[in-house]
Amino acid sequence: MRHEIADILFRKVKDPRVSGVSITDVEVTDDLRNAKVFISTYGVAAGNEEVLKGLKSASSFIRAEIMRRLQIKRIPELVFKVD
Repeated sequence: MRHEIADILFRKVKDPRVSGVSITDVEVTDDLRNAKVFISTYGVAAGNEEVLKGLKSASSFIRAEIMRRLQIKRIPELVFKVD
């Protein structure tokens, strides 16, 4: 999941607020309802709050891309946290 989210952010998301963000870890609950995505914003021009706003606005797109790429029964809601 971490690899796929990082790839989606790098290749597909065009929001300049999230460019250069790296995914450090992903914690998915056992029932696949929620996923905490830990990010690193080292060297990113936008502040952490702006980056989180950009990720939140792109979360539905990221979930749709994950659904296309992974064969899992449920796509978790993504919650982004600064690591």
